[in-house]
Amino acid sequence: MAEPYNRNRNRDNDDKNERRSKARRPRRRVCSFCVDKVEQIDYKEVDRLRRFLTERGKILPRRVSGCCAKHQRKLTQAIKRARIVALLPFTTE
Repeated sequence: MAEPYNRNRNRDNDDKNERRSKARRPRRRVCSFCVDKVEQIDYKEVDRLRRFLTERGKILPRRVSGCCAKHQRKLTQAIKRARIVALLPFTTE
């Protein structure tokens, strides 16, 4: 037979979801460039730029890299410049 209707069913699920979301909150990443007080991101620092690329050569998004918006823009420009002068690959085979 079918279960009797329970008015509080959705309310119970909401309480469980609330408890789960409060219990697991990851720490906010801080921008590594802000911590080091870096003013300019140099396109010739290939080792530093490689940390912000995937294994396929794509630029990591801000939510993954942990950079602030200002440094993510500068980082993107530096990576693109490094690609143009062949210091970094556009893609990997």
